[in-house]
Amino acid sequence: MADVRGWARLLPALGAADRRRVETGLVDADARIRAVIGRTTTYYWGASVTRTPEWTVTESWSAELRRRAALAMHLEAATSSSPTALNDVLRNLADGGPEWTRADLLWCLEVAGRGHGYDDAAHLELPATIAGHLTPADLADLAPALSALFAELTTRHVPSAGPRRRVVTLIGEALDRATGRRVPSWLLHHGDEFGPLVRAGLGDVLAAPGVAELLTHCASLDKPAAPARWLRVLDGHLASAADGKKAVHAVLAAFVAHHRSVHDDTDRLLRGLAWALSRESDEAATDLLAGVTAVASAAPRQASGFPHAQRTAIAAVRLLAERAGEAPVRTLARLAVTVKNKAVRSRVQTALAHLGTLRGWSLSEVMELAVDDHGLDSDGCRRTPVGPYEATVRVEGEKARLTFARGGTALKGVPAAVKETHADELRQLRGLVKSVNATLTSERQRVEALLSEDRTWTYADWVSRFPDHPITGTYGRRLLWETSTDGRRWSAGLPRRDGDGWTIVGLDGRPVPGDRVRLWHPVRARVDETLAWRERVLAAGLTQPFKQAFREVYLLTPAEERTGSYSNRFAGHILRYRQANALMRARGWQAGYLGTWDGGYDSEATKLFGGGAWRASFHHQLVDTDDPGDHDVHHCATDQVRFARSDGATWRPAPVADVPPLVFTEAMRDVDLFVGVTSIATDPQWADRGEDRFRDYWHRTAVGPLAPSAQVRRDALARLLPRMAIADRVTLTDRYLHVRGTMRGYRIHLGSGNIMMEPHDAYLCIVPARGGTGRLHLPFEDDPMLSTILSKAIMLAADDTITDPTVLRQLVP
Repeated sequence: MADVRGWARLLPALGAADRRRVETGLVDADARIRAVIGRTTTYYWGASVTRTPEWTVTESWSAELRRRAALAMHLEAATSSSPTALNDVLRNLADGGPEWTRADLLWCLEVAGRGHGYDDAAHLELPATIAGHLTPADLADLAPALSALFAELTTRHVPSAGPRRRVVTLIGEALDRATGRRVPSWLLHHGDEFGPLVRAGLGDVLAAPGVAELLTHCASLDKPAAPARWLRVLDGHLASAADGKKAVHAVLAAFVAHHRSVHDDTDRLLRGLAWALSRESDEAATDLLAGVTAVASAAPRQASGFPHAQRTAIAAVRLLAERAGEAPVRTLARLAVTVKNKAVRSRVQTALAHLGTLRGWSLSEVMELAVDDHGLDSDGCRRTPVGPYEATVRVEGEKARLTFARGGTALKGVPAAVKETHADELRQLRGLVKSVNATLTSERQRVEALLSEDRTWTYADWVSRFPDHPITGTYGRRLLWETSTDGRRWSAGLPRRDGDGWTIVGLDGRPVPGDRVRLWHPVRARVDETLAWRERVLAAGLTQPFKQAFREVYLLTPAEERTGSYSNRFAGHILRYRQANALMRARGWQAGYLGTWDGGYDSEATKLFGGGAWRASFHHQLVDTDDPGDHDVHHCATDQVRFARSDGATWRPAPVADVPPLVFTEAMRDVDLFVGVTSIATDPQWADRGEDRFRDYWHRTAVGPLAPSAQVRRDALARLLPRMAIADRVTLTDRYLHVRGTMRGYRIHLGSGNIMMEPHDAYLCIVPARGGTGRLHLPFEDDPMLSTILSKAIMLAADDTITDPTVLRQLVP
């Protein structure tokens, strides 16, 4: 037997006479019930034993025989080393008429406290059922042990959800009868921080007449969609409980303020409360429901795929999409680009599409119109008086910052007086900065995603949604746009403020005509035009929010036309898996994890393009290690890229030749990024691994032909290097940047960043210092390899000043 559990030590002693009465006849009853169960083995895994024809014989047993059989099966469930799912058997026998006593419950708790606890919680089925049949007097001296058992069940997640919830409910109800509690213990319990917080802060509201019954009903909802009968009962509780609506609002508002993950039981309660809130149609209810949806869908930073309350999120997303006003649009649009959980994200996309249909908008337009301006003016600024000071929240670049001034004089940091006497206002201002930064992050992703869409705007809409928008403007004002008067001939330019308005000016500095606007993409531009705009972006010192002028272009190849249904352009590479998976998710791709389990050897990463009309799939496989004892996934091998077109609720595979150029180039660019950043070819130390099985791949790829991303990098270097102090010591060729140092000559591969020392092509491994490019202006910030190559070139051009001994040892001929 196992050691007695902590809660079992609180049990009062069972008298000898009571023990004999409980245990009398158990051996015979055990044989009788085992004989019945043995005849049902053919049904055992397909249906409950209690629903088989053989089980009907137990219906003729006396109440005493059923009691003894239940006790015998409880002993089996709690002490057997081979656990058997006896939950249904125990419930059926226990509810079949036996007169249960305090001694029966005490004996069952003793057995459960000494035995095993399995995921099916069968060892607690009988004591929980018996507890439900006893009077408060019978339970009084068992309350301490029941309370400790209840706490263990709610704070641990060992039993599976269904059995645990049933046991927790029954024991909680028994505990409430023993202690006289008005609010059920199993509601808002100690399994998370939220339950005790609400009980402490809202005790009077929860104890009001009819509120406990309302909460109990809300917690009984088993599915995201509430059935009509459940809603009728809900409406009855809301009508009969005087403080019912107040309780619904108070608990949900507390959850929004809590903004943390909750227990599964609490999640179920909140889901029902969200439905209760949806019965109100006013704006305040909509705003609260929007807050609940946002918090429930959010996730801890260290576990981005696990929302704070997933069940509530799924239900609330659907409910929010049916509401009027701007809050639903804003909330759902933001979640569409921030939620990582696949189940919630797919429902957000569906809800947005539904909301767009109701309002006559496309999905892309829904997300565009929903961007929150946070009360900032068109310059991205919001000023607020705080006592004698003026606080300013301003968007600078791609971050919001909070500053203070007094009498027009800017101050460093937050004044001490503000911290001491205006703490609440300071907290709100810092919360505003956090919210603005969250919107900036999601907007950057949304605007970049527009590059795969063939969207056009009227000039007025473009001005209000991009250059004049306090959030989106920080991106829109640094991007290239095209205008047209007829939709056939387009002219490119950069936004420029003229007086009180905005205009788009071309390479010659003059406004380009047109009443329609679209986002410029190099795949639709002539080569000479693209090169000219690259030079203009550099000359103007403009840092674009993401690669646009220097964006890579991927056109369909003859090989892809021959394969027809897929592209093998980036197949056959070996990637560092954890880094690759993290990068896929950061770029908005959804991918299952690879692992050494059934179905874990292959994965398909998917992402929507073209405003959701197209889906790209990037296939990759696990690469086994040479160590049979190592079950971790270190590397993956790349495979095909495929495309599918949306057809209502289904996806239909499409030939690569049918994929729009914008969609094709944007999808292939992402895959090239995965390979270019996470391939083992970018690790110079791989050259020293001797007979490593990937060594040939490393050598072939580390110095191989340049992919489109590296070709764009070469063009950027060709324009940057003449502006640098090392210009006379570097030479750019097809694949390499040659650097002439004082000690040796070097070649840096433009794709992998690997360095070979002349004249013997020995590999040099160095880790460049951060910020090695000094104050050199870069036209974009989303190519870390460009910065790495420049940092290495600057270091090697002055190799006689290197002091790092690990580098110096490699430089000695």
